[in-house]
Amino acid sequence: MRTTATPRVKVCCIASVEEAKIAIELGAAAVGLVSEMPSGPGVISEELIEQIAASIPPPVTSFLLTCRQDVGSIIDQQKRLRVNAIQLCDHLEGGSHRQLRDALPGISLVQVIHVNGPESIKEAVVIAPHVDAILLDSGNRTAAVKELGGTGRVHDWNLSKQIREAVHVPVFLAGGLNSDNVAAAINQVGPFAVDVCSGVRTEGRLDQNKLSRFFEAVHGVHREIEV
Repeated sequence: MRTTATPRVKVCCIASVEEAKIAIELGAAAVGLVSEMPSGPGVISEELIEQIAASIPPPVTSFLLTCRQDVGSIIDQQKRLRVNAIQLCDHLEGGSHRQLRDALPGISLVQVIHVNGPESIKEAVVIAPHVDAILLDSGNRTAAVKELGGTGRVHDWNLSKQIREAVHVPVFLAGGLNSDNVAAAINQVGPFAVDVCSGVRTEGRLDQNKLSRFFEAVHGVHREIEV
């Protein structure tokens, strides 16, 4: 059986309660709140993250973007900020996904895979069984200053499609998306959700007109899937 499917939209780099409200009113299924990062846009204080997360109504998901690699530190961060999903922007080094899941029941774990080459496919396949979703982005963990998101760069969507076909968890697609290219990205990759930050901002601020056009482009895609 075939049916049409419209990807969900996650609006990232939310910087205020008002921005979250705008994103949700336009149809965002999730919002991303960026904690301390080595580089990139959208970083806000933990106090503000806590405030915004508390304002988000169900069923909208609040994502905490974290660069922390130690499980204990991530657990403490979630318990302070009360988000309901954790976006792991780097590899775990101190602990495992299982420890995170056991300590934070009901909190979704989303692992970022930075798509830099065919090796990203293997990385995604290894990690996917341990998380609730994979998010494909265009960062570079090996740069002198780590790039863990918000680069505004488009990566190889053919690799993203191969990852989506190889894993059995939902796939979020990020990396340089905007109203001009998101339809093509959806048609090529077939993601569960798309994730946007810089593509809907003007001078660092959420641009309601750009975001409206982004949603129009997403909802204008007629993609068929097998169910």
